Amino acid sequence: MTLKLNDSYLSRFVSPEDYRGIAPEIVAAHDKLVKRNGAGSDFLGWVNLPERYDKEEAARIVKAAEKIRKSCDVFVAIGIGGSYLGARAAIDFCKGVHYNDLRQGTPAIYFAGNDISASNLSELLRLCQDKDVCINVISKSGTTTEPAIAFRLFRALLEKKYGEKAAAERIFVTTDKARGKLKELADAKGYETFVVPDDVGGRFSVLTPVGLLPIAVAGIDIYDMLQGAATAKNAYGSCDLEKNDAYKYAAIRNILLRKGKTVELFASYENSLSMTAEWWKQLYGESEGKEGKGLFPASATFTTDLHSLGQFIQQGSQVLFETVLDLQKASDALAIPSDETNGDGLNYLAGKDLHFVNRTAFAATALAHTDGNVPNVVLELEKRGAYEFGYLVYFFELACAISGYILGVNPFDQPGVEDYKKNMYALLGKPGEEHEKRRIELAKKR
Repeated sequence: MTLKLNDSYLSRFVSPEDYRGIAPEIVAAHDKLVKRNGAGSDFLGWVNLPERYDKEEAARIVKAAEKIRKSCDVFVAIGIGGSYLGARAAIDFCKGVHYNDLRQGTPAIYFAGNDISASNLSELLRLCQDKDVCINVISKSGTTTEPAIAFRLFRALLEKKYGEKAAAERIFVTTDKARGKLKELADAKGYETFVVPDDVGGRFSVLTPVGLLPIAVAGIDIYDMLQGAATAKNAYGSCDLEKNDAYKYAAIRNILLRKGKTVELFASYENSLSMTAEWWKQLYGESEGKEGKGLFPASATFTTDLHSLGQFIQQGSQVLFETVLDLQKASDALAIPSDETNGDGLNYLAGKDLHFVNRTAFAATALAHTDGNVPNVVLELEKRGAYEFGYLVYFFELACAISGYILGVNPFDQPGVEDYKKNMYALLGKPGEEHEKRRIELAKKR
């Protein structure tokens, strides 16, 4: 199987009675999803997306990616949150963290518009100065501060370098299909556009044009990725927790939360999975963290972080459980050589594959952490690839929706994020009566 939930490290923490007790809530959450009568049901487009995606638009994405690969050295994807995390996670997952250095026949890919750091953006602009550059700005409205600033700067760079008309051939826009400032600008300038679906929220959008264009530019097969997601959709249709690992994962999360485990630590033993953890954190944090509810999503990459966080995990406050993404097969084989002097004392490992040692570290850590009262949910992932990434994305999205409904929240809104944006608009002096009123209210609090 592509992905399998291993609950052997949970026997001390989750009982058969726990599963039986939560089973009716699983059924109720499933019904809300299937009947589309739960909170946020207007944003369930991701459910059938792997089978019903726009084939014509997917073909345009592949064609645009081919054009980009032939015409630029550097491709900059401009977006924040769900507009960049999924694509960045997919590229690291499929191509590795050293993609930009090891790539062959594809441009270096950088991500901008996900912060407001002057240093970060200045350095990236300098990096692009003497390169052929294409950009993809990803924003539903076109007015979100971080990507809008980055887009303004990169658009100016391209227009100065190539002229306005030629620059338009290097600018690709992923935005609303019919309205918004970015759509208006794209139509006026003649940029090629792709659609952010109305019924798919940003954190669920990696398998839409939001994520697929940067992914395709990296030379990753988006059809294979969508097929992986479609396979996962068909695999997780039952409400039986013994047959549906996505629902079982959702159940375990809520069972452990009710037992006082308020922090979920997403752990992996591969750097190439670290950005997948960042995408996962937004998915679950933004979906469940509301109304004073939800697990706090954190992440770590082992064994690196065992030397900084391991002590706390093992013997700190007992609020954690771990969800470990356990990669079964490595992309590369690397045997440990023998050394005649054995000065480091490692000859007992000579001839062993490094991935074997890495997985042994996982087993040793899981045993230690469960002894320290830290439950471990283990998700066994067969290997890294486009198909597997699509499968994994759908698994987590489905489990998130079910988990959110069990928790009793709307998994598809983010009112807290909107508050921060409105405050920033007011404090920065954005014109408008609404912003002026909020600015006066905030001034009283400062």
